[in-house]
Amino acid sequence: MQTEGKPEAPARRLPWRGLGAWNLYFLAKLGLLWAGVLNFHPLPNIAFAAGLLLPLPGKWLPRLRQVVAIPIGAGLFYYDTWLPPIGRLAEAMHDIAGLSADYLMEFAARTVDWNMAAAALALWVAYLFLSQWLRLSVFTVLALAYIALPDVPVYVDTGNVAQAAATGPRPLPAAPAPSVRASPEPVPVAASADLLDQSAPPTDENLNAYLQAFYRQQEKRQTDFPGDAQNMDAFDILVLNICSLSWSDLDAVQLRDHPLFGKMDIIFKNFNSATSYSGPASLRLLRASCGQTSHASLYQEPSAHCYLFENLKALGYTVDLALNHTGDYQGFLEAVRGQGQMPPPAGDQDALPRALVAFDGSPIRRDIDVLTQWRQIREKTGASRAAMFYNTVTLHDGNRYIKPDGGTLRADYRSRAQMLLDELASFVGQLEREGRPTLLMLVPEHGAALHGDRIQISGLREIPSPDITHVPVAIKLIGAKTRPHKGPVYISQSSSYLALSELVARLLRERAFSTEGLDLETLAAGLPQTAEVSENQAAIVMRYRDRPYIRLADSGWQPYPQ
Repeated sequence: MQTEGKPEAPARRLPWRGLGAWNLYFLAKLGLLWAGVLNFHPLPNIAFAAGLLLPLPGKWLPRLRQVVAIPIGAGLFYYDTWLPPIGRLAEAMHDIAGLSADYLMEFAARTVDWNMAAAALALWVAYLFLSQWLRLSVFTVLALAYIALPDVPVYVDTGNVAQAAATGPRPLPAAPAPSVRASPEPVPVAASADLLDQSAPPTDENLNAYLQAFYRQQEKRQTDFPGDAQNMDAFDILVLNICSLSWSDLDAVQLRDHPLFGKMDIIFKNFNSATSYSGPASLRLLRASCGQTSHASLYQEPSAHCYLFENLKALGYTVDLALNHTGDYQGFLEAVRGQGQMPPPAGDQDALPRALVAFDGSPIRRDIDVLTQWRQIREKTGASRAAMFYNTVTLHDGNRYIKPDGGTLRADYRSRAQMLLDELASFVGQLEREGRPTLLMLVPEHGAALHGDRIQISGLREIPSPDITHVPVAIKLIGAKTRPHKGPVYISQSSSYLALSELVARLLRERAFSTEGLDLETLAAGLPQTAEVSENQAAIVMRYRDRPYIRLADSGWQPYPQ
């Protein structure tokens, strides 16, 4: 006899709960991506959303997932920003601890973007309102999927330059080439064939290959200095290394047309400092007699012929170092002496009055006081040839004026820039009155990032953007018998430190200071070109086909957001 069993109960399906409040997290990211201020990584975000959507049984597992998701979401959000890797940030904590409280408060106030705050409030209210009727999780997932879709690569040949869109996540708009204000009656200078081919499309593979080819090319380049010091002119060389001054900064404070630049003989309009931090910038300048190295190679011992001031010392120059600051912050003085082969600072800073208080609370002296003190020391030595490297932080972010009561107040950038340029113009006049033949080279380290951009707030220089590394380098030949000329000779070609070393060598080889009717255009013609490659520890910015591209330590290349 057959018995009739009970029908089996249908398997219970786990409910799909949706993203809930995490919709707001992803919608905020999409808004920031649309605004161009996020380095969004689609696949990790889709994986995170999938983990949040996956149905889980019971009550405790979904709750535990929410708890675990909070640190993961925070880490992913940081990963999607343009901020440096966590490891780099941890290294910077020691330096941050050395900053003054006034500077930290001032910098923190800059990080608040009230427009973004208002947009976040509007997004939150819109989410609370719309979530009552709409399943926002569907919209969020579709938006994430759309962003992850690769673009079809399209290459449009326009003759000499091809436009490319590489396969990958939808790129942000690329930055245009930085504009350079036209100078009165610019003098074109002949270009040398030093730049590598850029005909290949800007894919990850091609950009990486180009970067490695650039390094290989630079390894072979060096300046040949004259071997016979007996037949050289006796002239001094002053290198003024200025922190936080770029063409962009000068435009921001309307000082591009300061009279100091009108006094110069040669101006580089397209000089790349190759970094956005002081220590690496000064080391690159001190090693100007060789081609540009990678950031990591800066902290390895180079060939002896790379040191500009060592080459001058071999030709009979006495070499001096002077600063208008202590040099303690981030071990700047230690690096300049140890890795730049420089002597101890000349002069007695304690004998000079303070002009400013630095961002770390240390004293800063007036530039004219330090330079004048060095000139007095130089006169007492009686040396036939002297070379001096001077570093100033007058324009560094966070410096403060000293009040009569001993307190401090914020020193705005424009007033400090006006003061610095006025004092340098006065110093040039002092040198001209003294009449000693002198080569004066004004070489900024990097810019101050006064405006900031879509991926860095004002004052932050972790990424060496074109606005930060495009610096005004100027040359003055005091006591040279030059042909009459209207204003400076402008060099528009892409240049960097090797061009300065070559210029020094030319002046020595050709006895330019004793030449009647020295032609500045001929002197400046054909100086070495260097492609625009800038880097810090965790970021590289490189110009390719007239567009800047950026590569962070953990990602591929993409157009620099503008």
